[in-house]
Amino acid sequence: MSIVNRGPTLTQQTTERLRHAIVAGELPTGSLHSATALGEWLGVSRTPVREATAELARLGLVSIEPNRGIRILETDIESLIDGFELRMIIEVPLARKAALNPDTDARKNLDARYADFKVAADTDDPEATLRADRDFHSAVLSMAGNARAAEVLHEQRNMVLQTGVGTVPASRSCQECFADHIDVFEAIMAQDPGAAAIAMRRHIYNTAETLINQETRRRPEFGEHDLRARLAWISD
Repeated sequence: MSIVNRGPTLTQQTTERLRHAIVAGELPTGSLHSATALGEWLGVSRTPVREATAELARLGLVSIEPNRGIRILETDIESLIDGFELRMIIEVPLARKAALNPDTDARKNLDARYADFKVAADTDDPEATLRADRDFHSAVLSMAGNARAAEVLHEQRNMVLQTGVGTVPASRSCQECFADHIDVFEAIMAQDPGAAAIAMRRHIYNTAETLINQETRRRPEFGEHDLRARLAWISD
């Protein structure tokens, strides 16, 4: 068990360490913990633990039960589909807008993030690949020039990293994750807005379907939801 290093970002370090513990199963779903116990476990005081768990509660990873403690939550199907629906609504048209942006610096930034993504995938490092995936999408949003959209989608794009419910490596390899973005990148770089929107919609839907099929094997109730019907209204 690693101890959090003291420093000016102790709350951020504590938040990340707790998030990682949830993802890794060190703090099992449904378990209840006191701030004092978590602080002793991490080697920090209760204050950064309380601040960290407040952030994790906002993200839906834990619930704070008065006079009882901090409960580790399991991601539910509605939260997942809501997130993908939001991504469809925002990222598909903004992929179209990104493709229309001729700015050289923006294009270089997207090209660099794509290259980083490929390197991460080639190293077969799931966490590095998922971070590179997130950074690639952030570069697309930046290229679209909508800072508010990037802010709104920040939590949704981090869903995989925050919850540990991801398709890599459970249902697809790092290389397959990267390959699923190739047509998005190529369409944007070719300044083809129609193709960019279609590619982004296909990618988001494919990720949602893969993830839900994966979770259905563990939680059969996930299979009771019709993803196609839920997202069909969003045109490309």
